[in-house]
Amino acid sequence: MGPLTRSPWLSYFALCSTWSSVASALSGQEPLKSLEDARGYNPGEPIPVSCLNRTVETGEHITDATGQLQYIPFPVCNETGRSLELFFGVEKDVNCTIDFVTDEFFHLLEFYVHNDAPLSCRIPSKPLPPSVLENEYRVSDESTQEGALGTQSTLYTPLIIALAGVLQFSHLHVGHSINLLVHAAPKSQSPGTVDAATAYSVSSHTKNTRISIGDPLPLSFSVRWYPSTTLPPGWSGYGGHIYTSTLMYCLLSALASAAICVVYFRGVELPRRLKRYATDRMNGSGGRFGGGGGSGYGLPVSNGRGGGSGYGLGGYGYGGGSGVGKRD
Repeated sequence: MGPLTRSPWLSYFALCSTWSSVASALSGQEPLKSLEDARGYNPGEPIPVSCLNRTVETGEHITDATGQLQYIPFPVCNETGRSLELFFGVEKDVNCTIDFVTDEFFHLLEFYVHNDAPLSCRIPSKPLPPSVLENEYRVSDESTQEGALGTQSTLYTPLIIALAGVLQFSHLHVGHSINLLVHAAPKSQSPGTVDAATAYSVSSHTKNTRISIGDPLPLSFSVRWYPSTTLPPGWSGYGGHIYTSTLMYCLLSALASAAICVVYFRGVELPRRLKRYATDRMNGSGGRFGGGGGSGYGLPVSNGRGGGSGYGLGGYGYGGGSGVGKRD
């Protein structure tokens, strides 16, 4: 009698336990469906880079079984043994050497360099969920897809890498020095979120690598992060940037120049002027202030005798005469 009376209660408790487990599992997975509810990146957290898969013949994009654009991981880098990764908020130079350029990849490089098709990549705007749920999260959630074939997704931020170079008949010259700029969303709005990204080759005429099938392709990414979607000020035209250090340098240069001028004037120029002034004064004192004879003229008187005397000032003189003589 006892076991029979307890069996319905055991079944009831087992059923309630099962339903509570299912409900908790569903409630635990539900926040993963919303990008706004996902956590942001921590400083230094790795960010994987994936690129659009294209056909070798025409460079057209490839779609998966569901009709969505197919993305594949960036080629493996020799330096790390992993695909290209960025690190949230970390500015540094990232070297990524692709060990072997296959025939297929060489033809894709021709499309990229000749601008027939862009090297379209993307990075997760926020950390993706665990790999167990990634496929469901990425494919089945249609609310994250925008545009035809899912060309845009709120889960990812586009990263277009503009490779520059020269296309030859038997080989390529690929600009291997690449600037990679990433904008993070403001912390007040969405902390730890990637908002925009772009990359482009620089100095491709001088910083390039000759590539043939089977050669390695060294790439150097100079990664820079911006804490908002606004570029920092500082550009003042073709002259370049103006920093505090530049202003301090100009101020110190002006002070040093003024000090040199003062020292030169007091140590060299002023004594020379004083010496010249003293010499000129000594040479001119006899003629200007001394007594001396000069050219004079006489004033005759009635006695007929005259003697001339005179004095001069500065080389010019005048004289007065007196005499006694017979007047005709």
